[in-house]
Parts: sequence; structure tokens; C-alpha cells
Amino acid sequence: MTTTGAKPLGAQQDETSAAHAVRKMFDSIAPRYDLLNHVLSANVDRLWWRRAARRFRAVLANPDAAILDICCGTGDMTMALLKHRPQQSRPILAADFSRAMLSRGARKFGGRGAIAVEADALHLPLRSASLDLIVSAFGFRNLANYDAGLREFHRVLKPGGQLGILDFSEPGGLIGKVYAFYFRRVLPGIGRMVCGKDGPYNYLPASVDSFPRPAAMLEMMQAAGYTGCAWQPYTFGIAGLYTAARPLVL
Repeated sequence: MTTTGAKPLGAQQDETSAAHAVRKMFDSIAPRYDLLNHVLSANVDRLWWRRAARRFRAVLANPDAAILDICCGTGDMTMALLKHRPQQSRPILAADFSRAMLSRGARKFGGRGAIAVEADALHLPLRSASLDLIVSAFGFRNLANYDAGLREFHRVLKPGGQLGILDFSEPGGLIGKVYAFYFRRVLPGIGRMVCGKDGPYNYLPASVDSFPRPAAMLEMMQAAGYTGCAWQPYTFGIAGLYTAARPLVL
């Protein structure tokens, strides 16, 4: 089967190979991942996580809400979500299939109201219709099959449950040209110097380039059965938050 998601350099054109390559890549850069993210984004990434978390503050304020941060990486989105959770709330599930990334995330949110879960986003170990909210920050783009991911999220959301996907985009105009130069020419070099590896930060701009544009992504979400699909651009469209919900049962 030809992959309809992430295509890491060197991976075969099938979903299993792509997923294995992505896991291996993130395991390898986990020790420097946080440093690189903050340096390469000039700390703007922190603002994106906080803004995305505020979008869901109503459901986060419900102490009984069942919440999943999928592809949680080193836990920065989880920490942003936790700031809106009341004390003694049901723990947030923070899941990732990279053990090295997840272990670093657990050091941040362990004992603070979240539980680390090693899991594949395409095959979640959760009951159908069991979650009130699923959030993914800069991880959905790395799935081996975007449509399968959306449908798996739809499966585990309760009717009326909400979905938020925060990820990169490519702005247009002059800003887009400047951003494209930085993203494709400057960023990989900085990543290589700090991380000591060439592949991961060449993969980042390539993965954004191959990711569906907002209009196509919204169509994919609608086709997967979601309602109220929308995209809110952040920082001139460099990133943006996709939101949707599983329809209520009539």
C-alpha cells in the first residue's frame, strides 16, 4: 500500500516502513528535541501551545473530561493543557510511540495530572466513544496515514467530542518566501549543528511541504465524519490549529 502520510527519507513506500523510520528518527533526536524546538522557533512554539490549549479551556475545566494528547512528544502540549485542569481532575493521557520522547515528557508531567502511554496513534488502545477531547501538536503530520489517523480519532471520541490538531503550514506572500528560505536553507543547518544529525531537520521542511494544505485537510476531516471543521492560522500562517467535533448522535 502506498503511504498517504509521512514519507521519511530512506523509508520504503509503505506505512509500516514509514512509521518505523519516524519512530527511529524521533528516538534519535529526543535528547536535543526541546532545545532545538525553542531555538529554531525563537520560543514562539510556546505561544502556539498555550493558545491551542486556551481554545479548549471549556472542556478542560470539566474535571471528569477524558482527554488525550496524542503524539505528545516531550510533553509541552500536555503541560499547556494541564494549566487549565482543576485539581483532582481525571488525568490527561499523554501518548506517543517514541519511547525516548515519551520518557522525557513523563519527567515534565509525571505527578502533575497526566499519565504517559506508549501507543500508536493509528491503533489506540482505547475504547470506542471514550474521549471528550483529543489534541495533537506537531505530531499528526508525522503519521504514516493521515486519513487512518483521523478515523481512529473519530472512533475513540464520544459523540460531541472535540479534536484539535496544531501543526505547521506554509504562509503565502513575502512572509511565505522569507519563511521558506529560513525553513529550507537555514533551519536544517542549525539542526545539524546542534543535533549532530543531518536527516531529521531536512525531514521537517519536507514533511511540511507534503502535508495537506488547510483546504485539503479540512476536506479530509469532513470526509472522515467530523463536523464544524475549521482552521485558525497562527503567526501569519506558519502554524495553525485545526478544530472539529464528532457529530452528536441524533
